[in-house]
Parts: sequence; C-alpha cells; structure tokens
Amino acid sequence: MSIKQQATRSVFWSAVERFSVQGVQFLLSIIIARILLPSDYGLIAMLSIFMAIAQTFIDSGFANALIQKKDRTEVDYSTVFYFNIGVSVCVYLLLYGASPWVAAFYGQDQLVSITRVVGLTLIVNSFGIVQQARMTVALDFKRQAQASLLAVVLSGCVGVWLAYGGYGAWALVYQSLLNNLLRVAFIWFLSGWMPGWSFSARSFRVLFSFGSKLLLSTLLHTLYTNLYTLVIGKRFSAVELGYYNQAFIWAQFPSSNFTNVIVRAIYPIQCRLQDDTEQLNRMFLKYMRMACYCIFPVMLGFCALAEPVVRLVLTDKWLPAVPLLRILCVAYMWDPVMKINHTLLNVKGRSDYFLYAEIIKKVAAFSILFATVPFGVKVMCAGLVLYAFADIAIIVHYTRKLTGIGLPAQARELAPVIFLAFSMGALVYVSTLLGVSPGVQLAIGVPVGMAYYFLMSSLFHYEEFEVALSFIQKNKGKETK
Repeated sequence: MSIKQQATRSVFWSAVERFSVQGVQFLLSIIIARILLPSDYGLIAMLSIFMAIAQTFIDSGFANALIQKKDRTEVDYSTVFYFNIGVSVCVYLLLYGASPWVAAFYGQDQLVSITRVVGLTLIVNSFGIVQQARMTVALDFKRQAQASLLAVVLSGCVGVWLAYGGYGAWALVYQSLLNNLLRVAFIWFLSGWMPGWSFSARSFRVLFSFGSKLLLSTLLHTLYTNLYTLVIGKRFSAVELGYYNQAFIWAQFPSSNFTNVIVRAIYPIQCRLQDDTEQLNRMFLKYMRMACYCIFPVMLGFCALAEPVVRLVLTDKWLPAVPLLRILCVAYMWDPVMKINHTLLNVKGRSDYFLYAEIIKKVAAFSILFATVPFGVKVMCAGLVLYAFADIAIIVHYTRKLTGIGLPAQARELAPVIFLAFSMGALVYVSTLLGVSPGVQLAIGVPVGMAYYFLMSSLFHYEEFEVALSFIQKNKGKETK
C-alpha cells in the first residue's frame, strides 16, 4: 500500500472514529444541556484545569514518544504502561487530598465529593494509553472507533437518564466516569495486547528524553487553556462560566475534532518520512491546506448562524453565550494551521523547538489573558483571537528552521481558502437579518453558504474540491459495478 493510500485510509478511519464518537457525544450533550442549568455545567467546568493538568502528567508525552520512536520494543510499551499507572495513582491521591482546598477556592462545597469521583477517571484512563498508542502506530483507527463509539453511546444514555432523574451536575460526573471506564475496557478487549512483567530504566530514559519536553510544552498549553475557566469561575459566577464553557465546547467541536483527525492519522506516516524532507514538506502543505479548506467555512458559517443555532438547539436560556461563541469560532478556526505546524516539529524529533515555541507563546498568552480580565468575559474571548495569530507566527518561526517554509509561504498557500471562507461567512450572515424564525434562518443560510462555497470552488478550480469530487465519483463507480 502506497503512502498516499495509507494516509487516505488513516484519515478516513480517524474521521469515522472522531466524528462518530464526538458527534454522538455532542448530540447527547445537547439533550442534557436542555435539561440542566448553566450553573451545573459551570460547576463541572471549575474542575477542568485540575483534571487536564493531572492527565498531562500521567501521559508525560510518552504516547507521542512511542509513536515517534522507530525501533520501539515490547519492553518500551510495558515500561510506559506501568509508569502511567503509577503516576495516575499518585496524582489521584494528591487530587483527593486537595479537594477541600479546591472547593474552598471556588466557594462550592459540592466540589469536594465531585472532585474525588471525577478524579477516578485519571486512573481508569492510564490503563488504556499504551493500547491506544499501539493501535495508532498500526494505523488501526477502526477498532478505536468501535471501542469509543460503543462507550459513548452507553454512557451517554445513562447521562441523559440521570439528567431527567434530577441528578444535576452529578449526571455529568457519572457519564464521564462510565464513558472512560467502558472505552478502556473495550480497547483492552479489541487490542489483544497485554503488558509484560518488565520495566526498563534505560527504555524510560530514552523515551523520557523526548517525552519530557513534550510534557512541559503540553503542561504550559493545558494550564493556559484551562486557566480561563479558573479565572472566570473565581472572578465572575458559575452561571457566566457555564455560558463560556458551552460556547467553548461548541466552538472547539468542529475545529479541534477535524484537526485531530488529520493530525492523528498522518502523524505515524509522517514519522516514517522524517528523513525525506522534500516529500514531508509536500505532505505538510497539502494536508494543512486541505484541513483549512474544510474547517474555515464551517467555523465562519457557524459564527454567522450562532444565534439561530443556540435558540433552536439549546433554547433561549443559553442566548448570553452567543456573542462568546461567535468570537471563539474566529479564534479556533486557526487550529489546523497551529497544530499541523506543531506536529511537524515532533515528526522531526525536535521536541526542544516545540518547548521553546511553547514558552514564548505562553508568555504572550498570559499577558493577553491578564490584560483582558478586567474588561469582562467577552473581551477575554477576543484576546484568544489575538493569541491565535501570535501562536501561528511563533510556531512557524521554528518549523521554517526545519522545512524552509516560512509565514509568507504558508500565508500565500492559504490565501485563496481564507478569502473564499470569509466571503461565504458574510453571505450567510445576511440570512440572519431577514427577520424570520431561527429554523428558517438555518434553512436559508446553510444551503446558500454551501452552494456558494462549492460553486466558487468549482469555478476557480480549487484542488481540494476537485480531489473530493474525484473521490466521490470513484466510490460511486465502485458501487455500480
């Protein structure tokens, strides 16, 4: 199988896994959001920074190190497996003991028991990190899709039942714990891999030399991303945090998931090409532009139709989240550019560049965050748009050292896609000014936006559109045979 065929197959199954799982989870979360109050979501969101940082320590960059390493062995896998479990137990015990201080910090007594139950997911997840890394190395996204989808459907149904039963924030707690427990159990069953009784200090040192830099980089990014929930929850109210959290979830859903599909699918393949700079560069530009071609119109269309979507799907009680959602859509639409550049550094084994870039970026990020806090949540969200451009400029500075592809070259590559997406977003926004019901606004805006985007893509011969059209025609031809 050629590199192109492997990449196509990997992207396909990665997309199936990501969007089937996240899609079902997203639909179930909409049902639960219609039942629960914004304050319930705000209460759980208060723990996000603690859980995210804890999970970062447990992985410690070892999953990426296993995927990047060319001569990985069974001893490597077993070493990482036992390390992950040991760290998860230690981190959980720290979180358990710190739960009264977490509750006191926010002034929410319920958080003591909620923290101790939610924290169990850390131990549960640690049992599946290596199995998932092995599947990724083998480009086996199909079985990952099966495990994740079954887990999210079963746990989601339980979550909806608990929400209707009046469990409030605890419905979200039990749903999360059950989802992770089922997913790990299914991954164990499908992977067929069992760790050996071995732990190698030498293997640990080799993997840690790469993973430790990723750990520090990821820790900085995780701290910054989740610091918004901490600051909003502390300075404002649980209700306002609930609005921000819901806007954040919706804005990140399309951009983060689609970008992760591309990155996760092509990363193992790029690692095989890490010594072939010319072919690696071609693959880098091709998939970055393809990702942007797909995600930019979705994010800008969502930005334009935010109000009718929220009115129709979440009900009017969530309307204060609309302005935040619009700003965050513009901020997170640039995820493909940032993450695909980040991945290239890992592919080339330059986790040191990754760390240097992350330190510089987070100096800028924290400066923007603390400068915008006094002006309210909306201005804080606007600061994320500014940070997105700073992130791109800094990370491209480092990828240019390895590829020779700088910011002007990447901007020229993406300019046609940017122009097309923004013009489509402006056209779609007009549909919200017609004074009709939310349902009619969506019925007009969505097809008009899609028709304009595909028509202009065809007229100006966008390569991405022609590739997609060729793929569809090819598959139709197979079906008719």
